[in-house]
Amino acid sequence: MAVITGKQRLPSQFWVLWTATLVNRAGGFVVIFLTIYLTTQRGFSAGAAGLVIGLYGVGGAIGVTAGGHLADRWGRRPTALLSLFSSCAVLLALGLARGPAQIMGTALLLGAATEAARPALGAMIADIVPAADRMRAFGTYYWAINLGFAVSAAAAGFAAKAGYFTLFAADAATTAAAGLLVLWRIRETRPPLVEKTEAGGVAAVLKDRVFLGFVACNLLIALVMLQHQSMLPLAMVDDGLSSETFGVVIALNGVLIVAGQMLVTRVLTRRRPAYVMPVSVVVVGLGFGLTAFAHTPLLYAATIVVWTAGEMLNAPSTAALLAGLSPVSMRGRYQGLFSLSWQSASFLAPTLGGLVRDRLSNTALWLGCLGVGLVAAAWSLATASARERRVAVLTQREVDRIKL
Repeated sequence: MAVITGKQRLPSQFWVLWTATLVNRAGGFVVIFLTIYLTTQRGFSAGAAGLVIGLYGVGGAIGVTAGGHLADRWGRRPTALLSLFSSCAVLLALGLARGPAQIMGTALLLGAATEAARPALGAMIADIVPAADRMRAFGTYYWAINLGFAVSAAAAGFAAKAGYFTLFAADAATTAAAGLLVLWRIRETRPPLVEKTEAGGVAAVLKDRVFLGFVACNLLIALVMLQHQSMLPLAMVDDGLSSETFGVVIALNGVLIVAGQMLVTRVLTRRRPAYVMPVSVVVVGLGFGLTAFAHTPLLYAATIVVWTAGEMLNAPSTAALLAGLSPVSMRGRYQGLFSLSWQSASFLAPTLGGLVRDRLSNTALWLGCLGVGLVAAAWSLATASARERRVAVLTQREVDRIKL
């Protein structure tokens, strides 16, 4: 393993993961347009479509939990490969599903298959990148995710004109391509220490109160941020805007990150991640809150600029904190439990968002997002010092292990 201090070039294994992720995300059409597909092509109500997205989140919760365990016990590489190749088959099955029960069941399976790779990939990066370079590495990785998102969001609306099944087939093809790249170029990264010692189960992670607080706070943040996948497209449809318009406007999120994330990452390398988080969450909450007053493409784009700025601050600082808070012997499990907060939000965000939208209004939904964001920011600020102390202890343990 590389030394833990000193800025250096990122390892070649990292760049293979970066490329595979870019390929996969560039074809990630299905989740972006799933609510529009269900409501316009399959006759689902907003609430029912939100439930399907929520079931994807339930499946994802199962996937990241199992994926984190497998990444520590079986290995990062085989876990990632299982996830990528099984996702291909389930994507095609979802595109062919017609009845509500078939669609709901397949969405659940897709969440489990797709999200199982998340803890394995996160653990791989933490394994191969020294602690001093992780903020830069995760910022660069996040840049690839959003470059792919920008491409997929801009292209999906137009590709759908050839038939919505095209989106499912293209998503499956790019997922398979990413899997082949990992199969061909990635070797196992799990440290020997993990192979030789018993790391402990999920129960050991659940005793870490500092980490659990970090996960719970992230759940609140995710509840706000994931509204862009489920309720934002429906709000734009309510204002008479087309799916093509939504695709172009939401692509602005990825374009801004592609254009500015590397600069933001360079700035953040000189900042303390635990204190960047509260600032980022305030900006995210403000951006989603302003959506209550948006009714034209230009105003929707303006709100996206605001919450994207917060996202650009939040993603690399959160990822660096996650890596720092994760003991070497349980990185997969810690990554999995953290990812569980996102998967829980994948169920709760569209489900709750759909209920608020249907029973109250779009305005109540977006102002509620602002309130949740402010609560999360206050929580994050109050616990920042405890997180920094824990990161310092675990970093010193890793230095001592490498010296032995």
